[in-house]
Amino acid sequence: MGQKKCPHCGEWSTWTMRLTDLCEHCGKTLGGKDLENQQRREETIKANEKNWMFFIDENDPVWKANLKKIGNFFYTIFMAIVSFILWLIAALPG
Repeated sequence: MGQKKCPHCGEWSTWTMRLTDLCEHCGKTLGGKDLENQQRREETIKANEKNWMFFIDENDPVWKANLKKIGNFFYTIFMAIVSFILWLIAALPG
C-alpha cells in the first residue's frame, strides 16, 4: 500500500494500486486520466470485436453461427500459412 495525490482535490489518500480506489477526502476515483484511458481501451476492444465479420452474436440463427465458425476456422488457417511464409522469408540468410 502507498499513497497517491488525488487528481481532483490535490490531497493525499491511501492507494492500493487500483485505478478504482476512492479519495478519502472528495470520494472521487484516484485513477484520473489512467482510469478514463483504460475504460476507453475496453470500449474500443468491445467495438472492434463486434465489428469483426465473423463475430458470433447470441441472436444469430444457428446456420449463421455455424457459417461464422467455419469462416473463423479458415481465416485462422490462412493467417497461419501467411505467417509461416513470412517467417520463412525473414529467416532466409540474406
